[in-house]
Amino acid sequence: MVEVNEHNHKHEWLKAHRGEPINWDVLFNGFKATVDWPSCNLWREQLKHFPDAKIILSLRDSASWYESIMNTIYPYSKQSLDSEDPQLHYSGKWAFEIIWDRIFDGRLNEREFVIDKFNRHNQSVIEETPSEKLLIFEAQNGWEPLCDFLGVPVPDTHYPHTNTTNQFKDPVTHHEPASSD
Repeated sequence: MVEVNEHNHKHEWLKAHRGEPINWDVLFNGFKATVDWPSCNLWREQLKHFPDAKIILSLRDSASWYESIMNTIYPYSKQSLDSEDPQLHYSGKWAFEIIWDRIFDGRLNEREFVIDKFNRHNQSVIEETPSEKLLIFEAQNGWEPLCDFLGVPVPDTHYPHTNTTNQFKDPVTHHEPASSD
């Protein structure tokens, strides 16, 4: 999301999620990869436009994923939506349209529904992606499978563990929206 914000790409991603035509080459100019939202639910469109692309499906426990989003990005989005700051308000509105309302039908409080959507997304990636283009990746396996799949050397450093709930909530590492009080 940092790159989306810094490069003012929110409008293009919004158009893509609405099914409107976009110029993928312009959107990805200067980039070699994309991760997470807003791109993860448009993997089919991206693979069609970039047929040599590879897909890395990062698997994690769906229940812990749900708890994580409900304790981090979802309340942050709600708080941003209520902000009087125009940029934060737009960020919240954008997140709701692309993620919470469009992907999860506005039913974030229905745990089983959301987890089912998460699991069905993962299954569709597995079933629809040619096996030679897909790595099913689990972070605890470290660098080796990832680097082998990408054809790059394994770095001489520990595999990172970042973007945790605590890091997300830490105001030093993550900008919190201003209180609307």
